[in-house]
Amino acid sequence: MRRTTALRTALSAVLLVGAWAGAGFPSATAADTPAAAPRSTAAEPASSGLLAAMRRDFGLTETQARTRLAAEKSATALEPRARHAAGNAYGGSWFDPSTGALTVAVTGTEQAAAVRATGATVRLVTHSARTLDAVKAKLDRLDAPAGVSSWHVDPKANTVVVNVARSARADNDVRAFVSRARAAGPVTVEQTAGSPQTFAAGTVGGDPYYTGNVRCSIGFSVHGGFVTAGHCGRAGASVRGWDGSGIGNFQGSSFPGDDYAWVNVGSGWWTVPVVLGWGTVSDQLVRGSAVAPVGSSVCRSGSTTHWHCGTVLATNETVNYSQGAVYQMTKTNVCAEGGDSGGSFISGDQAQGVTSGGWGNCSSGGETWFQPINEILNRYGLTLHTA
Repeated sequence: MRRTTALRTALSAVLLVGAWAGAGFPSATAADTPAAAPRSTAAEPASSGLLAAMRRDFGLTETQARTRLAAEKSATALEPRARHAAGNAYGGSWFDPSTGALTVAVTGTEQAAAVRATGATVRLVTHSARTLDAVKAKLDRLDAPAGVSSWHVDPKANTVVVNVARSARADNDVRAFVSRARAAGPVTVEQTAGSPQTFAAGTVGGDPYYTGNVRCSIGFSVHGGFVTAGHCGRAGASVRGWDGSGIGNFQGSSFPGDDYAWVNVGSGWWTVPVVLGWGTVSDQLVRGSAVAPVGSSVCRSGSTTHWHCGTVLATNETVNYSQGAVYQMTKTNVCAEGGDSGGSFISGDQAQGVTSGGWGNCSSGGETWFQPINEILNRYGLTLHTA
């Protein structure tokens, strides 16, 4: 539904009292104003809306949801120390919701002891992350047919996983790609229900930003503008807001290869460290961009399907869109639909990335990829607007 002036005013009021914000995007993301979003006085990082969404999408009780969020926060903070302790023996890591622990794969017993000393759980594996990354890099240099959806390093399986659309598994070009992939090193082939596509949409009623006749979703506010998906517009393209007024222009855009962009803001718009809950959940302030481990919960909001949650399934995955491959993406089982492109992925109060594409929908389910936020910030020298 189109956001009204009343809702825009209500959002400003919410920010002034320091309320939390959920995953989505600000109704008026624009030029920085120091007083736009005072620091919240709330001490509890999990809003009632976020907990309600996790109960809905994960089947958890409120206590279980709070416990999981706390465990994920601890795992996110622990991962860099555990990786350092593993050194060259590091084989990847993931969060296990059943135990609430971070598991780190290592190739040597000596390093295993050092990792255990950090508090992480250890699994001994054959291949290091460096080895598996090298295998994936070989696959990135191959010309993938349309039936190959994506490929990524799976630390739990200690292999590179190639995802093939079920309908294309017998295709000769797909078989040839799989054969070359297996020759590159430890590779496992899995089937997926569909092929990825981007989630841009033609101009329809909703709460988006517009460029030309394309509707997409704002990702996260940065100082001077906001970040979004690259396939939504080329550098220089003008951007209109939910009310039809001009916001700014695409200052940088990359797609394929990457799927990120940023838009400057002006003309009375301002940036706020907020993503919206669309009335489904309460809004949430953005406080940083610490990377959530594989296995962590993550939530997404966009202008079409609003707020949905799921799990981080893989990182550094290469996604084979019809327009070309996009590298270093994160895969989730959060659903999305046309118009959600560019929208926010957030774990707790930590920005994770912007929606790129996927397969399926929010009626039957599917998978969605996002472009990690820190890569976008580093590429353009931007600073995330945080509370």
